Amino acid sequence: MNRRQFLATTAIVSAAAALPLRNVAIAAPQPATAAPPRRGPVPFNPASLRQMAKDLAQKPFTPPDQNLPATLKDIDYDGYRKIRSVPERALWRNEGLPFQIQMFHRGFMYSGRVDLYEVADGQASAILYSPDLFTFEDVKRPDPGSDLGFAGFRIHAPINRPDYYDEVGVFLGASYFRAVAKGETYGLSARGLAINTADPKGEEFPAFRAFWIEKPQKHATSIVVHALLDSKSAAAAYRFTIRPGEATIYDVEMSVYPRADIAEAGIAPMTSMFFFGPNDRAGVDDFRPAVHDSDGLAILNGRGETLWRPLTNPTDLQISSFFDTNPRSFGLIQRQRDFAAYQDLESSFQKRPSLRVEPIGDWGNGEVRLIEIPTREEVHDNIVAFWRPKDALKAKSEHNFTYRLHWGEGKPGAGLARFVKTMSGAAGEGRLFVLDIAGDKLKDVKADAVRGEVSANFGKIRNIVSQPNTETGGWRLSFNLDPEKAPVVELRAALFQNDQPLSEIWVYRWTP
Repeated sequence: MNRRQFLATTAIVSAAAALPLRNVAIAAPQPATAAPPRRGPVPFNPASLRQMAKDLAQKPFTPPDQNLPATLKDIDYDGYRKIRSVPERALWRNEGLPFQIQMFHRGFMYSGRVDLYEVADGQASAILYSPDLFTFEDVKRPDPGSDLGFAGFRIHAPINRPDYYDEVGVFLGASYFRAVAKGETYGLSARGLAINTADPKGEEFPAFRAFWIEKPQKHATSIVVHALLDSKSAAAAYRFTIRPGEATIYDVEMSVYPRADIAEAGIAPMTSMFFFGPNDRAGVDDFRPAVHDSDGLAILNGRGETLWRPLTNPTDLQISSFFDTNPRSFGLIQRQRDFAAYQDLESSFQKRPSLRVEPIGDWGNGEVRLIEIPTREEVHDNIVAFWRPKDALKAKSEHNFTYRLHWGEGKPGAGLARFVKTMSGAAGEGRLFVLDIAGDKLKDVKADAVRGEVSANFGKIRNIVSQPNTETGGWRLSFNLDPEKAPVVELRAALFQNDQPLSEIWVYRWTP
């Protein structure tokens, strides 16, 4: 399964929730060998979910139920796409509520069982599986009495026009989830928790095991989803408050209970794709100027600095660490928003959302970590970013993180001009960098008072030129880098007027 197939699957394949046939509720997801679940609604609240996760972490890890008929477990991508929901059976379809829920069927790479519950008036009732909720075309239909559970779900709301429920968010696969803002299409993904990402010993992929979805009120503008995550190293409880709109906001409350010390934990992780762009076209033979879901990492650090790090598709795995205390925000941004930047009628990369994390409260010492993985195809997610706490998450303890996810265009604050395009090309034995900068901060500045500052930890910087870009109304900063045989060069640039910054800080890692 490649990345493009994953995106197509979650966008095309639909599944619907059952209209309740009977009330069944369980306090926790049940392993395949467990006794039958309790019947009847049971009380539910966030505190009980946190206790559930804490209790789960005291027990040995049990992998999720992977039991499926061979016709579903061994199905290929094209076969899985044929399993479609019956739209009329969406949860709350006929109740006139501002949200509807549709389910994903298990099968293909989504073989793990996920239990789903509806919460109303503080009581949780199971959403029941039935083959009648889906059409299967030529895929063998499961037996009528099957209790297969679900693979995940998606949320629909009238985000683009008042008379149509668009898909605005999806939870599907391990701990992955995605969202869109008004007028956007799916792109990068968020995750519940990352463990040992890019570790030579292998990454651990925690998975959501169950979700509790609160029934919204008639005029609600948000929907609340609770989740239980489990993994070999930890269990965790989540509360998502989701507000679709011009920017779609996820408020996340997260409590992690490690089974073992986790030295390489990734908090608020996100995963994206960067294949090539104006700064990195080595070996590319493609009619399109750029192919990526995100083109840079934006950071507003605890010192108040605004950093912009353009992404690359490196020759070798690259790990960059931006050490900080109490970061204000970070995220993977799709800054190029016009069709001309991509020229791709099918993929519409200009409509892919940015994702920015805003920590709530103090997160202490740690780093924003960026991982860039080499790829030769656009179908692979090769970019990962997250917050890595300085100290390990200790076993037998509780670790709480609260943050806000902004899905949208990702416009930064602080009023500083932005680096909107990074271009690079050969210049003798070195490299020429050309940086376009735009923003209201550059209006009415005196040209003779503007200067560009560029520095490098190795090599030499020459020919720094700052000038107005009359074609864009912004400014252009260019310079030559002579790496002097250095294997890696860290670059830093910004525009100033006298001693006052006009722009964010551009940071870049050059490798041969």
